[in-house]
Amino acid sequence: MGSSTRRRRYLRTAIGLAAVLVLSVVGAGAWFYHRLDNNITTFDPGGIATERPPAPAPVTPGAQLPVNILVLGSDTRDDGNSAIGGGDEGVGHSDTAMLVHVYADHKHAVGVSIPRDTLVTIPSCKLPSGTWTKPRNNQMFNSAFTIGEFPKGNPACTQNTVETLAGLRIDHTIVVDFKGAAAMADAINGVDVCVPNNVDSHGIHLQKGMQKLSGQPAVDYLRARYGFGDNSDIGRMKRQQAFVSSMIKKVQGQGFSLPTLLPLADAATRSLTVDEGLGTAMKLVDFARSLQDIKLADITFVTAPWRFAGERVQLVQPDADTLWRLLREDRTLDGQSTSGTDTPAPSPTAPGADGATPGAAADPSAPLTPEQAAAPVLVVNGVGTPGLSTSGGEALRARGFQNVTLGKPAGGRMQTEISYDPALKAAADQVAALFPGSRTVEEPGSEGITVTLGRDYRPSPATKLDAVGSGPGAKPSAPATADPSGVPSGVPTGIAENTRGADTDPCADLTFG
Repeated sequence: MGSSTRRRRYLRTAIGLAAVLVLSVVGAGAWFYHRLDNNITTFDPGGIATERPPAPAPVTPGAQLPVNILVLGSDTRDDGNSAIGGGDEGVGHSDTAMLVHVYADHKHAVGVSIPRDTLVTIPSCKLPSGTWTKPRNNQMFNSAFTIGEFPKGNPACTQNTVETLAGLRIDHTIVVDFKGAAAMADAINGVDVCVPNNVDSHGIHLQKGMQKLSGQPAVDYLRARYGFGDNSDIGRMKRQQAFVSSMIKKVQGQGFSLPTLLPLADAATRSLTVDEGLGTAMKLVDFARSLQDIKLADITFVTAPWRFAGERVQLVQPDADTLWRLLREDRTLDGQSTSGTDTPAPSPTAPGADGATPGAAADPSAPLTPEQAAAPVLVVNGVGTPGLSTSGGEALRARGFQNVTLGKPAGGRMQTEISYDPALKAAADQVAALFPGSRTVEEPGSEGITVTLGRDYRPSPATKLDAVGSGPGAKPSAPATADPSGVPSGVPTGIAENTRGADTDPCADLTFG
């Protein structure tokens, strides 16, 4: 492998997503929209396959639909990118690819990273001559972007490849390059990132620890592969997911003022190549407005289940197919629905087919009976965010529950779940009233009530660490990200082991090997 090839790095895909999200609140005049329109580049829709997965149908007339966005990072050195990315000018690869699934509720999203070295089938793709290639098996995923050697790459071919791989229809495709990443980091006065160790390799120099990066250093962090762990692309994806999470957090924290957003919008559109459906500033703004209710805690990153196959990567089955199926069905990683596509919910007194019942309508102002107050309640942090179960336990004690303990964290839960023995239903209903939107499940023979907190739970901001047990002398437990046994039931191991919440500790799990 030549030195110029080794120096090819990719930038994080969801930088494009973050840029689109912040455009939602830009209320500039026509002059500004015209300026943004002139910035945007679109790619030829004629290269998108005619035989595609079906588009989802609305559950009810006028209902919102899930949205699938393919965000690609181009490592092209053309158009001034060689000054930042190094190497020779020429058509780049899509060394970064993330399929972002926005659920039909438009309040949750999952970003699925696809390793660049994954062996896939590249379907028929359009060449500059207008002819189409024949499908090819066992090809590196990132090579789809280079087919036809278009000056700005072939995003339509990559889109065709992802649709073939996942059986999922892509609604929009966005491509962002090196200089765009640098400009966007500059526009928000830097992004707070954690560098796990000192790096001095392949022209990239980074210091260990938390720091704010912008411009060239931000791109170096996104590109860097050598000098971390086993120097693999897998570890790089972990760090880039953390970078994007921090970028979104920074934008949200600064507030959606025009002085913050106008420079970012300008930087974003100058770096984007998009499909015609997002080809004007107004289209981008309208699209972004439909996504503005997604909070950081409701975004999950997952790398498609994988394993090394020599120098390449194979997807692990059946876990990878399970992941694609969950997205096609608009279900969370633990199989829950956020879109209302399930059959109508049963009455509060009737269990569903899976034994689950919606939270009963208990009166939160009524005092607990002695039996309810004495019911044993175990609180489990199902997300991994430090302090989550402690906050939940405090809420229960404040309500009057006297026998509350905290369990070992188990990350990966999207929706809060309350399981209970049927004999404790009255107490469980009072617990459910404290956690709106929770899912309740009868478990005959269980020893009490278990509250597994999900990403839908909004804790009080008091505590920093969860503790195992309760009362004086309780010892802090390790975060869920460091607990390999904390796999929630219902999530295939290949998915759970490759999942990262957007609100996870920025210094956790940043290398591989």
